[in-house]
Amino acid sequence: MGGRGKGRKGNRSRRKRSGGNELSVLPAQDRMNLKMQQKAKKKTAEKYTVWQLLEKTEEYMDNFNYEMAELFCQRALDMDPTNLEILDMMGNICMELGHAEKAKQVFLKAVELSPDKGHAKYMYLGQIHCKEEALQYFSKGIEVMIGAYHNQPTMAGATSFTEEMEVTTKDIAAAFCSVAEIYFTDLCMEEGASEMCKETIRKALEYEPKHPEALQLMASYLFSMEQTQEGKEYLMKSLASWLPRLQKKEEENQGTSSEELTEVL
Repeated sequence: MGGRGKGRKGNRSRRKRSGGNELSVLPAQDRMNLKMQQKAKKKTAEKYTVWQLLEKTEEYMDNFNYEMAELFCQRALDMDPTNLEILDMMGNICMELGHAEKAKQVFLKAVELSPDKGHAKYMYLGQIHCKEEALQYFSKGIEVMIGAYHNQPTMAGATSFTEEMEVTTKDIAAAFCSVAEIYFTDLCMEEGASEMCKETIRKALEYEPKHPEALQLMASYLFSMEQTQEGKEYLMKSLASWLPRLQKKEEENQGTSSEELTEVL
């Protein structure tokens, strides 16, 4: 009996030792990966500040290397999880990578922390969702955007005002176009959708009368209402707005190609 008691005690001791280490229940490869991640986090905290990590993140984003950008942004977020700039950046990266669910959680966290500032998170959430939910997010984004637009003259003198904070009439018009497209598609069968669609496009054109997308949407709306002649007029206006931009872009591309060819020669 003494031997059996000793055995039970030894078993309890072994269970206690194994239970005290969570890594022991993981496969060897997972334990190694976890240790490497912990080591990398510690090394990152010692090597980089949050702002240095953001600089690296932006550098990779500028080069369209979103996988590496996500790694550096995540480390910055681990160090400062309530930083709105980091959250917005991480959400943007996740959208580029097609990680919609992670982007959604990141943007919702940003909404929780700052519901009345920063319109971009609402516009992204509108893209992720559909129907009424998308409409709610886009509408809130437009509300925040218009508020920021009207406050810009007083903000312009502030030292913290940066180019990224600016809201233009083109931005507002594009946001209204996003709402109009929902009435055209997801909510097209809802009562009053046609009138709301037209009203939303009209608001877009109030802010930016020559906005090509808004003009094209108005043309599509008029065609759907069998107002063919008016639709053609708006379509021609849209083309007239698009073409100069396309020509300018082509000229810039040709100029860039010529410069590159000269350097090679």
